[in-house]
Amino acid sequence: MQSLLPKIATGDPAAVEDFLKRHSGMVWGLARRFCRNAEDAEDATQEIFVDVWRSAARYDENAGSEVTFLMTIARRRLIDRARRLGRRISADLLEDPTTIASPSMTDEVELQDEVARAQDALKKLRPEQREVLDLALGQGQTHHEIAASIGIPLGTVKSHARRGLIKLREMLGVDPSTSGESNDPAKNDLSRGDA
Repeated sequence: MQSLLPKIATGDPAAVEDFLKRHSGMVWGLARRFCRNAEDAEDATQEIFVDVWRSAARYDENAGSEVTFLMTIARRRLIDRARRLGRRISADLLEDPTTIASPSMTDEVELQDEVARAQDALKKLRPEQREVLDLALGQGQTHHEIAASIGIPLGTVKSHARRGLIKLREMLGVDPSTSGESNDPAKNDLSRGDA
């Protein structure tokens, strides 16, 4: 799929619209995990896309995919926002609407099925992997915070996170080459590195 960011950098309004259609659900889902309510998530989502428009000229397809570029900006903005508001990152239920329209009943049912599949897959992980991923994904802790809270070395935390994410991807049938993510889960936004 061809990146829309170079066209956005030139001010092409059609590219902006296509980009929103392509990625708004993914950004919204991430924002909902970080924000306390839907209103905060909408504000955060809009801030992320504004930042993407401003940064589009810096995009280098040789450095990473369009999704990687977008999710790097999104994750940084959401972490900054949570810190600015002085609160821990929330793990509210995911929704998948665009920033403009509410989700349809079909979208909600599909999302609930996906969440159930992910929860079932998490239950099948080794206990130490599940614990690390729960603290990282569910509670927004960094690798350093996890190491301190459960009393294991930082390298072990990173290993558990990496192996757990690889196993989850296998169980859920996610191919990193088609999802726009790095082949190294420890470098992706979900692993909660030390940002």
